[in-house]
Amino acid sequence: MSDSISSKIKNKISEDLSPTRNITGFHLKIVSAIAIIWSLFQLWYASPFPFMLNFGMFKGLPARAIHLGFALTLAFLIYPISKGKKISFFDVLISFMGAISCLYIYFFYDQLVERGGVLLNLKISETLNFPLELILGGCGILILLEATRRAIGLPLVIIASCFLLFSYFGRYAPEIISHGGLSLNRLVGFQWLDQEAIFGIPIGVSVDFIFLFVLFGALLETAGGGKYFLDLAFAMVGKMRGGPAKAAILGSGMTGLISGSSIANTVTTGTFTIPIMKKTGFSKEKAGAIEVSSSVNGQIMPPVMGAAAFVMASFIGVTYFEIVKHAFLPAIISYIALFYISHLEALKLNLKGMDDADVPHLKKTFLSGIHFLIPIFVLIYTLVYLRFTASYSIFYATITLVLVNLINLLIKNEIKKDTLKEWFNQTIVGFEKGALNMVAVGIAIATAGIIVGAVGSTGLSTNLIIVIESIAKDNVTILLFLTIILCLLLGMGLPTTANYVVVASLMATVLVDVGNASGFIFPLIAVHLFVFYFGLMADVTPPVGLASYAAAGISGGDPLRTGVQAFWYSLRTGILPIVFLFNHELLLIGIENIWHGLIVIITSLIGILVFTSATQGWFINKLKWYEIIIFFVISISLLSPDFVLNKFYPKYNYEEITKINSMKLDSTKEIQIKITRPSLYGERYKLFVISKNTFEDKFTLEDYGITLMKQDDKVVVDNLKWNGEAKKSGFEMGDYISEFKIENSDRPSKNIVYPIAILLLVVFGYFNLKRKEYITHLDLN
Repeated sequence: MSDSISSKIKNKISEDLSPTRNITGFHLKIVSAIAIIWSLFQLWYASPFPFMLNFGMFKGLPARAIHLGFALTLAFLIYPISKGKKISFFDVLISFMGAISCLYIYFFYDQLVERGGVLLNLKISETLNFPLELILGGCGILILLEATRRAIGLPLVIIASCFLLFSYFGRYAPEIISHGGLSLNRLVGFQWLDQEAIFGIPIGVSVDFIFLFVLFGALLETAGGGKYFLDLAFAMVGKMRGGPAKAAILGSGMTGLISGSSIANTVTTGTFTIPIMKKTGFSKEKAGAIEVSSSVNGQIMPPVMGAAAFVMASFIGVTYFEIVKHAFLPAIISYIALFYISHLEALKLNLKGMDDADVPHLKKTFLSGIHFLIPIFVLIYTLVYLRFTASYSIFYATITLVLVNLINLLIKNEIKKDTLKEWFNQTIVGFEKGALNMVAVGIAIATAGIIVGAVGSTGLSTNLIIVIESIAKDNVTILLFLTIILCLLLGMGLPTTANYVVVASLMATVLVDVGNASGFIFPLIAVHLFVFYFGLMADVTPPVGLASYAAAGISGGDPLRTGVQAFWYSLRTGILPIVFLFNHELLLIGIENIWHGLIVIITSLIGILVFTSATQGWFINKLKWYEIIIFFVISISLLSPDFVLNKFYPKYNYEEITKINSMKLDSTKEIQIKITRPSLYGERYKLFVISKNTFEDKFTLEDYGITLMKQDDKVVVDNLKWNGEAKKSGFEMGDYISEFKIENSDRPSKNIVYPIAILLLVVFGYFNLKRKEYITHLDLN
């Protein structure tokens, strides 16, 4: 890559991370003041003080409106109409109009509630009415879209605009997804003046949680927390083989705990790690790719998870703690696998660790910033042990961080006037930086709310189930492939959180419903994490992976080759969501006791490391082609033992459909009945389960409430008993049975797969080791 291209990329990254870099003078002071006021408002809103003092309380919708008002105001004061231009009076005017459109909701909230969705028209004369709220809401939507274009880019604007047009012109859409169409009044009222769309769940989560976590990260970074974590990582692993790469991974993982941006993470840690990786022998592309993979993976690390954890909790309707619990194991084993990749690369290149003189002293480094761990401990303690809400927990952690910074400066510099001034300036800069970092996030989430609102108001999610079923039929492989492609395509133009919101609102219900029809029970949390992980993969997937461009700008390597290498390193992250969709134990679902949990953790970790060896073609020595295949089989056996066991001992036995009507069924065995249902738009598919012990003794389908008849070559539901179990479950007349399965009680436990897989690993690992010893012996001779 030429120096000019590298310079352009570096400038682009700097612009992304420092939106105020070209702002000076009075303009900068105004922007800073608004940003600081926004941070103070969010802290007040999250604190218990409004309830203690019975003053300054904000209801949900007005608080969301103020939140977006700040974001819109700052967006037009920071981002000019096009690059290279300066902020003009026109930008200031639009900024002012955006604020008014939002604050109107705050000031007139009670009247909006009383009118129940009817927009206000001001009577100017007997014959003339002025549609005030229609114009105000319409302007608000257009201003939001323009702010999105400036802060995020055109792709999200185009997607949101398509959904707005679909909401209005729904009657002209293809019949399978058509709807009556919303009137202009209804469309604007629903999108702007209600709390189901732009001011819906996503921006509600932004107000309650995301802002404070971003603010916490900014305050920590401003106080030197980011550098501390990076120095600590170098001190811990710098001397190991390929130490800088391992330090990059460890540092990015620790930074990822409090960072919500893969690009910011890449640049923050990559500025230090990439040059040192190159110095110790990594190529430009591999150094960049390791940094990209570790930084992007920072977004799957609890507690922040790129801000998506909070949106996910609200979407699913579970506590934030539940999301963190389920997301924890995949995130940890993915990071350990990346650590292993860096070790394998170091083995391939025969790299050494860093010199002792270049590695920080571990004890000194740890003690120098131990105060940074106190607010993180407070956050985890309040979240996990005290079970406070995420909002309260991050509020107390943020206040703790501010106080800890003050105490640290007082101890270090003694009590001086300049010390208090330094602490005050540091805190104010953190407030400013946190708010500015939230501008693009807040706007992206609000615009994603347009899509969520359009899906809800038009019934699109229900119609999409029909569309996807007509394409995928009951083939779960095609269904998952379509979802992955959608995540990757949308992820090319959207921030991770916005991508998650869009795809989850479109596909989560579809995946659960169509997956069920295919015979698979997908937990909702697994589906949402699946969507989130593959949205994240878009940050490393060429040709648009922005994190790869960021790393290439620092390393001087080729962005496309860096992206391809990063994608190859990230395959282990891509395999995990597919695994936990079918093996829920990886999400700690269905864990019966501590021993069961330990087995799942150990086998999952070994499985992902073996998968990593197979993708990298290296174990102790280079793997031969047949060893790679065997390693893939071993990894699948450890990660999804049910899948392997089903090849030899099916979980269910298929019964001949023509004989099931009179068959005596065992009540101690689970029974699955798959039906095909004719409809106007083709065939629909459903799976019904008769759980164990539904009946006390042996029973027939007639006892269940179904009478079947043979029609042509099909067995059709002819009659349903009124108030019978079948009718309650959702069977309909005319459904025809396509599969009838009874649980196989002779099937052994899936735990028998583990020792066989481990034995194979030991045997072929031993052969791989002996081959290395043989090659070394030949080299010596």
